[in-house]
Amino acid sequence: MKEILDAIQSTDTTSADFAALPLPESYRAVTVHKDETEMFAGLTTREKDPRKSLHVDDVALPELGPGEALVAVMASSVNYNSVWTSIFEPVSTFSFLERYGRLSELSKRHDLPYHIIGSDLAGVVLRTGPGVNSWKPGDEVVAHCLSVELESSDGHNDTMLDPEQRIWGFETNFGGLAEIALVKSNQLMPKPDHLSWEEAASPGLVNSTAYRQLVSRNGAGMKQGDNVLIWGASGGLGSYATQFALAGGANPICVVSSEQKADICRSMGADAIIDRNAEGYKFWKDEHTQDPKEWKRFGKRIRELTGGEDIDIVFEHPGRETFGASVYVTRKGGTITTCASTSGYMHEYDNRYLWMSLKRIIGSHFANYREAWEANRLIAKGKIHPTLSKVYSLEDTGQAAYDVHRNLHQGKVGVLCLAPEEGMGVRNQEMRDKHIDAINRFRNI
Repeated sequence: MKEILDAIQSTDTTSADFAALPLPESYRAVTVHKDETEMFAGLTTREKDPRKSLHVDDVALPELGPGEALVAVMASSVNYNSVWTSIFEPVSTFSFLERYGRLSELSKRHDLPYHIIGSDLAGVVLRTGPGVNSWKPGDEVVAHCLSVELESSDGHNDTMLDPEQRIWGFETNFGGLAEIALVKSNQLMPKPDHLSWEEAASPGLVNSTAYRQLVSRNGAGMKQGDNVLIWGASGGLGSYATQFALAGGANPICVVSSEQKADICRSMGADAIIDRNAEGYKFWKDEHTQDPKEWKRFGKRIRELTGGEDIDIVFEHPGRETFGASVYVTRKGGTITTCASTSGYMHEYDNRYLWMSLKRIIGSHFANYREAWEANRLIAKGKIHPTLSKVYSLEDTGQAAYDVHRNLHQGKVGVLCLAPEEGMGVRNQEMRDKHIDAINRFRNI
């Protein structure tokens, strides 16, 4: 690995030099183990500790197949799917790997007794398989996490609708929290050259997810002037939704859980902010009963911030805890887009407020190829900025996942893989200097 790192850090290494580098037989990677899937049996979700289930192992280098690439990973990041994987909820991801392994001879590689996790990366292409023409060894890249087979007609209008659509590093093996990753070559995108490795690695999954959910016509199709309610507006997903709303001329109503998080939203340019803890919203009377009076109080507060207008779009991802309120406060004909359920999957809402007011609920999951490229293009142009707040070493990924699980973080949490220190990989210092305050916004809290 030292030769690979030296080549990346050198200023005169050519593509031919990278292609000639010997590849290691093994590399370090963050894994969960198949024989430990019951280790948290009987514990509540909150009691399950990723630090106990995530390991850093030496793993064998996978075979490179057609249409694939091996990438030296300089940095990655932790997403909530890494948390789900680490606590084996809602199901063990080994069921995904087993199913994928039955698809073809080549996909059998993924069905292993360990799962290398991680759905983001920034790094350098080492090898490409047969049929890859757009990328070559030495290219600096980031990867989006959409893995599809594209053998069915269903996926050719919207790649997210492919019946063999998977999230790389979650529903496939050989993910990005490692020194080397295996990806389909059509996952690769150019690395924004004004960002460091860890900054470039952090937007991938959440930025693309927020773009489809909020901006794309496959999601809410946000337009200028829309009032957009954003739950967790300073978090991994919400921080990008807030930026998209502001950049697109919409009016974000940012829901946060502390004054510190409210300050982050203000620093992004938002001024309509609700601190749900300070204002004491309790949408559930008990485990089984919601409180419509709290929905109404919440709606009244929103109208105070919007000049009497209701919400056009709700950017939903907490799920069970907030969904009833989200449906209620949306205006007649408005839209609730949902991409996750971090507080629980079994949503409950009063359907009268949906059907009688002609509201829509749209399910949104990651992004198709085009949406991922559009989202990355906005990062590269400095229109949207990474929200990286803290960076861990590969060995400390368990702690990073614990922080995300317990909501102890702001924005995104990064992980250095091959990069020996933060701040490396910047190729356009002039552009970086122009946007440095925005790039460091979440680092300066």
